[in-house]
Amino acid sequence: MIMGVKAMYISVVGAGECDGATREVAYQVGLEIAGRGHVLVCGGLGGVMDAAANGAHDAGGITVGILPGGRESASRWLTVALPTGMGEARNALVAGAGDALIAVGGGHGTLSEIALGIKMGKPVVGLDSWNLEERGRGRMEVATGPVEAVALAERLASPGKE
Repeated sequence: MIMGVKAMYISVVGAGECDGATREVAYQVGLEIAGRGHVLVCGGLGGVMDAAANGAHDAGGITVGILPGGRESASRWLTVALPTGMGEARNALVAGAGDALIAVGGGHGTLSEIALGIKMGKPVVGLDSWNLEERGRGRMEVATGPVEAVALAERLASPGKE
């Protein structure tokens, strides 16, 4: 527990390739997640996933990658690399494994994880990600930076949330 917050699993979703600025944001998200004592879950490959896992690793955290195939393409920053052989269908596992999701940038795979997270009733926080209109149940909250994104994920996924 960190500052009265029970450890959570937070899924970080984003593109397998990204620019330097997005990579830095994802790295900072990973640092913040681990710094608050949480476990980082991701798709286990490059880009946003690799950067977030790198940040969490550097902060001494635990990182879990749910891979679309085998371990040969896994980020070197993963504590646990779980090969699924499921291809993009593993996105449902990434979304389901987190108590909350943080989307950093992202392409269509990220959009699928956002949608699955919302459908599963998970809190989803976006950082420079998809601009989604509120439709029916659930929506994606928008954060302006890594610290706010993790704080929102904690607040929204905690029992007794507002």
